[in-house]
Amino acid sequence: MGRRNVQEVRPTTVAGKYYPADAEFLAKMVDEYLGAAPEESEVPKAVIAPHGGYIYSGPVAGSAFRNWMGHAPVERVVVIGPSHFYDFPGIALPDTSVFVTPLGELEVDLEAAEALKRFNFIQVFEGAHEPEHAIEVELPFLQKLFEGMKIVPLVTGSTSADQVARVIDLVWGGPETLIVVSSDLSHYHDYGSAQRYDAAAARMIESFDFTQLTADQACGHQSIRGLLKVAMKREMRCVVRDLRNSGDTAGPTSEVTGYGAFHFFEL
Repeated sequence: MGRRNVQEVRPTTVAGKYYPADAEFLAKMVDEYLGAAPEESEVPKAVIAPHGGYIYSGPVAGSAFRNWMGHAPVERVVVIGPSHFYDFPGIALPDTSVFVTPLGELEVDLEAAEALKRFNFIQVFEGAHEPEHAIEVELPFLQKLFEGMKIVPLVTGSTSADQVARVIDLVWGGPETLIVVSSDLSHYHDYGSAQRYDAAAARMIESFDFTQLTADQACGHQSIRGLLKVAMKREMRCVVRDLRNSGDTAGPTSEVTGYGAFHFFEL
């Protein structure tokens, strides 16, 4: 691969913060999370996965991605996550064509990105992508699972479930395309309260009750709601694979963040 123009590349911004910056250590950690998750035979078309620091959310992310181990060929993965830094209208594509993690480069599917620009709520806004962790923390898992696949990275601002659903429908594709919605669940509650709030959110997601899910229950609620609209229209099935919080993994129980792994299957 030739030398990249720096303007083409979105470098890692959270390596060493949310996950290890050392490639060997990172690869080993991701393998351990995937290996520890229960093995299931079904292969989901779409997943909801958390995006916290790996010591907190990594075990649940392993549950989200486990069923994609050995699944091939996959040509592209659409990753949709919320903006934690900017409030902007619509949904943002990056202005770069390559994302980098310690495990290497991932090319953006420029053909899919160009097709998405037909929507007036899609904009190219590198500023939304540059500091954002919601997309980046999912990428090392995808790199360990799929060789040579491309990504469609989308950061949501002030958007609607309908807009997200239209995006997902357009890039749905066939078995060569998979979907990741990146979202944590409740934030800053004590352990017992978080368990109750997250269980309620999980019931809504599993039953496709997209009208009730709020930002207090999931930071990526609009992306989840959009996925649920598509899943309901396509008569899919949702399974809750994991539901834990940071008090279960590596943090104190006085103030926790909730995490869930959800699988969506085509019938």
